[in-house]
Amino acid sequence: MRNLRKVYPDVVAVDCVDLEAGRAECLGLLGPNGAGKTTTIEICEGLIVPDSGTVELLGMTWQRDAAALRQRIGIQLQETQLSEKLTVTETVTLFRSFYHRGPDAAEVVALVQLDEKKHSRVGGLSGGQKQRLAMACALVGDPDLLFLDEPTTGLDPQARRQVWDLVERLKSAGRSIVLTTHNMDEAERLCDDVAIMDHGRIIARGSPRELIASLGADHVVEFGLEKENGAFTPDQLQTLDGVLGVRREAGRFLLSVSELRISVPALLDLVARSRVELSELRTHSATLEDVFVSMTGRRLRDE
Repeated sequence: MRNLRKVYPDVVAVDCVDLEAGRAECLGLLGPNGAGKTTTIEICEGLIVPDSGTVELLGMTWQRDAAALRQRIGIQLQETQLSEKLTVTETVTLFRSFYHRGPDAAEVVALVQLDEKKHSRVGGLSGGQKQRLAMACALVGDPDLLFLDEPTTGLDPQARRQVWDLVERLKSAGRSIVLTTHNMDEAERLCDDVAIMDHGRIIARGSPRELIASLGADHVVEFGLEKENGAFTPDQLQTLDGVLGVRREAGRFLLSVSELRISVPALLDLVARSRVELSELRTHSATLEDVFVSMTGRRLRDE
């Protein structure tokens, strides 16, 4: 993508975006709802025409090579509506008929672990099973490039992990994948490269490890007080040993720290000297969520 731009009457959905995805890697577009992820990916899929900029897929463009491109890409939309009267096998067989080449329906049904449901009607499938069926429809043409738009939204943890396992197998088989998500664990587990979007722009780019390292902090300490009463100020907390950054969120303090063994005792000592009580205290390793919040002051799941 080069200088990609799409404007609607009330919003700039995609604002001068430049991106590349390499062969056999997973590129993640990460950001909150409304960040421009779906518009960007639908331009790449040929579903939306950009106002300006260029998109090249597998050395081809939608203007010159639309028919050839449709044979070489697979798409799982954010929401897929399939005929509820057809069975799983009938649905995959129908989609297989659209492509010149690819595995047979039974092979793809087995790949997405729907063998036991192959004769079941689509209307009777669970949410996770429908997502895997949508994935099967995207894979049945044996695509070189796969687009997955929020593939696990609304799924329970078990169904989500089944989809993750499938994506990892596809990546290991050498397919290139472009994935949109606002799930931190999903991006960190599946993506080789991540572009964080906000208000239609790319605000950060790199591997999950590189982006987290850019914070300069390995851990985050979260705590709340029983009675706030202005007990601490951010400036006070900033002076604690090992504290690199301080922010306030929903009545809690979040400290970005380099070493827990230094910062947590320093915090507890300050609490004791100030004669206040903690209502909660927890720590976690720095994540892509923390990267986004540090850049925008908002969480990735914020509307």
